[in-house]
Amino acid sequence: MAALPTRRRDMTARPQRRFEPFREFDQLQAQMGELLESALSVPGADALPWTPAVDIEETDDAWVIEAELPGVDKKDVDIQMHESEVVVRGEIKERERKGVLRRRTRRVGEFEFRVTLPGQTDPEKIDAKLDGGVLTINIPKPPQEQPRHVEISG
Repeated sequence: MAALPTRRRDMTARPQRRFEPFREFDQLQAQMGELLESALSVPGADALPWTPAVDIEETDDAWVIEAELPGVDKKDVDIQMHESEVVVRGEIKERERKGVLRRRTRRVGEFEFRVTLPGQTDPEKIDAKLDGGVLTINIPKPPQEQPRHVEISG
């Protein structure tokens, strides 16, 4: 009887990297975004305001807005409140660099965020603080009118 050839696994070979399609799509999307941004960039487009990443949380007695503003100084932020609309404007200034900037993914320049809150606010008690690159705006709701018991006379 003749010996049949067998295939042996090379045990010294490194295992192949696991295929992760979502990571590949994320990388592809980031590269396409950079390509489109560079191809469609218009001179002076950096002057247009951009919108920071924002979370809005509603509690029983307030709305809490958190905006990511890394590197911004509190004197460069303006918060306006008109009825239920909140407008946050400001600027992240370009810092002076000593070397050659090889890649930029962080935004600089003017930013603006607008939101209309679904309900009444108490504009006299609004509180804002900037800590660790996160702007937190606490917008209280007006006190709810409590039902009042009415005594019947006579």
